[in-house]
Amino acid sequence: MIDLRLSEAELDTAHDRITGFIADTVANAGADGAVLGLSGGIDSTLTAYLAVEALGKENLRGLVLPGEVSSEANMSDAERVARDLEIEYDVIEINPIVESFVSAVPEVEGDQVAVGNSRARVRAVLNYLLANHENRIVLGTGNRAEAAVGYYTKYGDGAVDCLPIGNLYKQQVRQLAHHVGVAEDLAEKTPTAELWEDQTDEGELGIDYDTLDAVLALHIDGPLSVSATSEAVGCGEDVVRDVRALYERSAHKRAMPPAPEQ
Repeated sequence: MIDLRLSEAELDTAHDRITGFIADTVANAGADGAVLGLSGGIDSTLTAYLAVEALGKENLRGLVLPGEVSSEANMSDAERVARDLEIEYDVIEINPIVESFVSAVPEVEGDQVAVGNSRARVRAVLNYLLANHENRIVLGTGNRAEAAVGYYTKYGDGAVDCLPIGNLYKQQVRQLAHHVGVAEDLAEKTPTAELWEDQTDEGELGIDYDTLDAVLALHIDGPLSVSATSEAVGCGEDVVRDVRALYERSAHKRAMPPAPEQ
């Protein structure tokens, strides 16, 4: 497997770059702090740790937003992170809001993807409701691998003001989490967006994150061909082509909505 891990010096540099970025983004916006949705997953946990270092615990507000399919373990972990960091946080059940949307458009009931994505969009609305009220910005939690293949909900968890860990591959996220003192069980837990029951990131993507990171680094972000990447990573060429297809199909998520050329 391709090793994308950072050296100790690189971890220190990444830490300083990200905390500086968070502080500068808040200051440049004339904001009084930040809002962060806490899921109990490693991405939001690492972002929370870095944000507290950048802004101080008094300037980060957490939101724990459980839905119908949210596991008690993940929600418990989300609250645990907030308590460990001593940040103010609220718990808001999103299911009544999602149900009101579904009742307004009954034909979507049972559509796993449509209803699942609505959960992410409801969370985004609540993040911004609080952020606007308190003159804060919304911190995103997406990483480099998710951004490259479009593994997030457009105008849902993708609706944020900045992405502090957006340049880190997933294995680097885990590594930096260990570096800043995130507990082992949180740093190594199975990633899931929990948009529907029993969902896992790797199960939905059809590829493990270490392989995805490597294909992205060598073929999408790097210069290697399909065949050379396949050989270097130790996966089939079809896997590399599938990642390329995900990258190309999700290009619209990484750009502003298009308008026709004049």
